[in-house]
Amino acid sequence: MGFKASGATRRPRDTGVGGSPARGRGGLRKAPGAPAAKPREGADAAAAPHEPFAHRADWQAAVRATVEGLRYDLVDVERAARGLLRVTIDRRPGQTYAAPGDAITVDDCEAVTRQLQYALEVDGVDYARLEVSSPGLDRPLRTAADYERFAGEQIELALKMPFQGRKHYRGRLERVAGADTAGGAWQLVFEDGKATQVLTFALDEVRDARLVPVVNFKGRAAKAPAPATTGPDGDTAPGGAAAPGRENEEGRNR
Repeated sequence: MGFKASGATRRPRDTGVGGSPARGRGGLRKAPGAPAAKPREGADAAAAPHEPFAHRADWQAAVRATVEGLRYDLVDVERAARGLLRVTIDRRPGQTYAAPGDAITVDDCEAVTRQLQYALEVDGVDYARLEVSSPGLDRPLRTAADYERFAGEQIELALKMPFQGRKHYRGRLERVAGADTAGGAWQLVFEDGKATQVLTFALDEVRDARLVPVVNFKGRAAKAPAPATTGPDGDTAPGGAAAPGRENEEGRNR
């Protein structure tokens, strides 16, 4: 659930000798009895074969700096198969954006996509395809700031190690009073049968934590939007969702 924008497919750089593409990972082979070729120096030296993202070790820092520079939160960044770079963003509380509301829109994803394409090119980060999307209704909680932001919300929690025979819990996220919220100051309040239980945990004990999706079926405006994909030309693919609030506005004008 949510919005995403896919950037233009980027063609990997050719590698080889004399401008010719490299033939696999083996490179050129010397003839039997011939002396081993010495690496050439200068601008005409052959580039070494590489995988996407291998050119710069700090590609994650480049992504984070770009996203946060545009006043968005970087929720997640993932290297997927075939050179796909998947970036998940969210709006920051208290910030003002072109479209009202707290939810990420297609325009947000497109703006971040354009800036990331430029920034990654400047930093020399290789990738095959870029995808920027919203976190959806089941937004993951990755950082201490995420836990602070969503304190009081219902979450699903998965522990790295089982506690009392179980790893998965679902309940209300709360701060532990008087404790350090950056490390181990969190608790989950949940119902176990007729009794209320409290699970205290540290962030380094968590394997995965996500918001419990909440959909209000009382009004059309609260209906969860279907995923929308946009290409480099800005067109919305069939089945894409309208921007939040548009459907409600049409209903009032009928």
